[in-house]
Amino acid sequence: MTAGHKFLTLTFIADLRSEIILSTSSTPLTAQNLDSIDPTSIHWLGRVVVDQISSVGDLFTFFWKLCRCLMTRLPRSRVLWPILYEVGVQSVPVVCVTGLFIGMVLAVQSYDTLSQLHFQSQIGSVINGTLVKELGPVLAAVMLAGRVGSSIAAEIGTMKVSEQIDALKALGADPVSYLVAPRFLACFLMIPALTMLAEGVGIFGGWFVSTQIYGVSSHLFWTFSDRFVTAFDVITGVLKSMSFGAAIAVIACQRGFRCGSGAEGVGRAATEAFVSSFIAILALDFVLALVTIQLLKLLLALGIPVS
Repeated sequence: MTAGHKFLTLTFIADLRSEIILSTSSTPLTAQNLDSIDPTSIHWLGRVVVDQISSVGDLFTFFWKLCRCLMTRLPRSRVLWPILYEVGVQSVPVVCVTGLFIGMVLAVQSYDTLSQLHFQSQIGSVINGTLVKELGPVLAAVMLAGRVGSSIAAEIGTMKVSEQIDALKALGADPVSYLVAPRFLACFLMIPALTMLAEGVGIFGGWFVSTQIYGVSSHLFWTFSDRFVTAFDVITGVLKSMSFGAAIAVIACQRGFRCGSGAEGVGRAATEAFVSSFIAILALDFVLALVTIQLLKLLLALGIPVS
């Protein structure tokens, strides 16, 4: 046997001996000592992904339970009307103020750009089209998420912390049917009115700045608006806002039901409700924008008028 063969044999024996010692002396990995392993970036990423998938699955399960409740029984009117007032009427001031300033800012920014191209007479189409297609529904939804969504999550979270939801279950009442269904219907039914109100106030603000400050002809303002803004845009904007309202209500109620203990848990639930609702609004807006564009192309190809 050569010196090289002896060296390889001794190395193999040493490695085998070390493996035998480790296998006999080391403790097996269990669920208890897995937590003691120092976490790495891979562990952190995996935990985040699993938590997010679980959260989305829980949200869809919660939504399916709500749909079953709505299919079996609608909320009583004496429970629904106060929530409709709180969601709709009390949101009017903030929606009007924000819509007015958004329209005025759009007029200022649009005129500065269009005047460089000598297209300032078409400013009405830019302002009205932007408000009707995108900013109106998104603006109303964000205001609803900030004012109503956080309030719903905090209210239901407080009821869970104070064990009022457990009391409803003990009395034989369904908490989803009694607490979630009225708030879902209120957000779903009132946000179209808030959207059209925000659009109307924003259009007025844009018209006022364009005609009274920059001197654009009022006739041209409304002429180009009528030419470029169609009934299809108005209908899809309203339908888009209804999907936003449904997402806000489901997310806010689900966060309230999954609220942690104490005042800290209630505050965290309200914050998570707004942040999650805002992300859902933007994601839905992107998906629905793609869908509406393809639908518009299909209607035009079939010769169906959309104006």
